[in-house]
Amino acid sequence: MGSTVFAAVKLSIVFASLLLSFGISSASPEYSKPRPSSPSANSSGQINSNSVLVALLDSHYTELAELIEKALLLQILEDAVGNHNLTIFAPRNEALERDLDPEFKRFLLEPRNLKSLQTLLTFHVIPTRIGSNEWPRHSESTRHQTLSNHVLRLTHHRTGERTVDLAKVIQPDAITRPDGVIHGIERLLIPQSVQDDFNRRRNLRAITAVKPEGAPEVDPRTHRLKKPAPPAEPGSPPALPIYDALAPGPSLAPAPAPGPGGPHHHFNGERQVKDFIHTLLHYGGYNEMADILVNLTSLATEMGRLVSEGYVLTVLAPNDEAMAKLTTDQLSEPGAPEQIMYYHLIPEYQTEESMYNAVRRFGKIRYDTLRLPHKVVAQEADGSVKFGQGDGSAYLFDPDIYTDGRISVQGIDGVLFPPEETEGKLSAKTVQHVKVVTKPRRGKLLEVACRMLGVFGQDSHFTTCQ
Repeated sequence: MGSTVFAAVKLSIVFASLLLSFGISSASPEYSKPRPSSPSANSSGQINSNSVLVALLDSHYTELAELIEKALLLQILEDAVGNHNLTIFAPRNEALERDLDPEFKRFLLEPRNLKSLQTLLTFHVIPTRIGSNEWPRHSESTRHQTLSNHVLRLTHHRTGERTVDLAKVIQPDAITRPDGVIHGIERLLIPQSVQDDFNRRRNLRAITAVKPEGAPEVDPRTHRLKKPAPPAEPGSPPALPIYDALAPGPSLAPAPAPGPGGPHHHFNGERQVKDFIHTLLHYGGYNEMADILVNLTSLATEMGRLVSEGYVLTVLAPNDEAMAKLTTDQLSEPGAPEQIMYYHLIPEYQTEESMYNAVRRFGKIRYDTLRLPHKVVAQEADGSVKFGQGDGSAYLFDPDIYTDGRISVQGIDGVLFPPEETEGKLSAKTVQHVKVVTKPRRGKLLEVACRMLGVFGQDSHFTTCQ
């Protein structure tokens, strides 16, 4: 009897335990779910302090960590760590500081090339843990896909040397963490797609950065192109007089930009005009000049066409204080703003240095303007260049605001007018018209008649005798 009761109690306990376990599993299904494989990612998606990413940011691979932050890759790597173990190949700092081409580094750091920088950095990350003990065997290689969807080849040579593509592993297992491992390599790994982007950008820069070319020289006697002089032997006398070699004419300036007949055939003049107008606005103090060019006239379009066809221009830009002195009458006449601006455009490429050297050597220089046939006179004054004469003169105030080989912008502190207009305005101010009342002149016969009438007292009846 006792054994029967004991068996019944034992069965009831086993049955109750089965029910209890079934109830827990059915009521709490989350206990049956597998936990994340990576210990670095918790339920909130944050990174633990023991993560390989934290170790990389705090390691001596400072250049790589700085590039990762600039490329905005931390969030992408955090998501990758939450799903995988990572293997990161970290180039040493010297490879990114000294051994890297400065032009290529400048290309990577430009904001418009952010995608290329991200591709380059994710090319160094494999979403699988590959420790030094998991490397391929001797004389074998394996291929692994990176986060950038490129393929890296890991090779273990007979000499015991490990390589990743063309880079040698100099510090295997430099940093090991539960969610990843970092190997130090000697150089930066560059995928072919990033290299192609860089070469394409460099070729475009070589096309747009047109070097100035001098115009061919023409013999004025034969009207034919001058042939280049043969190379002179050492010790031979100079082909030109010393004075001509040391004191060239005032038109000497940087070589003009090539036109459509040059090797590159064209360049964008409208874009260059927009660039110099934006430079005026950012420089400050020349908003009125920019407003006239863009809004009141079509000069910006005309200047863009001229520059596109190979012409060069020097713009004498009056500042806002000088433009504020213009009266309404000077600007209200039809075509007046255009005529004023045309007198400030010189069809030559001159810089502050070239103009100052010319006026210092020759005293006064007359520059052609687009307001034909008027010319603007320049001379040295107080260590600077002075344009115009008398009250209508202006000094070179802000030199070389914009110089790109085609357009040169020089800031002046006054608005220039042709000498004829200036003299006309001064004479109009000084000469005053005075009305002089004169009596009508009488002839001798009329005077005799008035005297006779005066004798008889009858002259008061005639107005001509009064």
